[in-house]
Amino acid sequence: MEPSRDDTLIDVGINDEEYSEADNYLEKHYAYPENITAVSRESLDHFCARYPRIKALIADGRKLPFSDNYFDISYSNAVIEHVGKHIAQMQFLRELYRVAGRGYLTTPNRYFPVEVHSRIPLLHILLTKSWFDRLLRLIGKGWAAGDYMYLLSYTELEGLLREAEVTNYKIICNRFMGLAMTFTVVWHKNAPSA
Repeated sequence: MEPSRDDTLIDVGINDEEYSEADNYLEKHYAYPENITAVSRESLDHFCARYPRIKALIADGRKLPFSDNYFDISYSNAVIEHVGKHIAQMQFLRELYRVAGRGYLTTPNRYFPVEVHSRIPLLHILLTKSWFDRLLRLIGKGWAAGDYMYLLSYTELEGLLREAEVTNYKIICNRFMGLAMTFTVVWHKNAPSA
């Protein structure tokens, strides 16, 4: 994305509680935190105390309270799989695209052999979502069931991008042992089409 010192960023889907080093990664490492507006659907008590230089607000990423192109860059790290089913994911993408000229989004690959949230191998691919959810509840990982996640394949992600009318985008496959583990999507509205 090559942000400049003056670029404004919106990070949609931050965590109030941090469970890993990857949580709120942008906020931990970005050189100009005062340029970030962080958005969550949940409480921001811990987040605001931890990152006092960052503007934070509670809002729904499917309907952001900002005008078109309000920010220079929209950013969302592994959130789209948690916003709901297809329609909700498309609305989320459309909003990220609407509020900024450039964008960056990541999501795990539905077909990576290990489901990255629950760490269970293969069964998320072999079972239907309802059967996989039952298994998660049975083994004490019910937190990952139901509406918690709707994973995307490359083809599904590409279809969502088209449906959300995102243009000038690139999908990058981030590989582990040769297999696409996650996808990173970057776009630039004003870039010449390839």
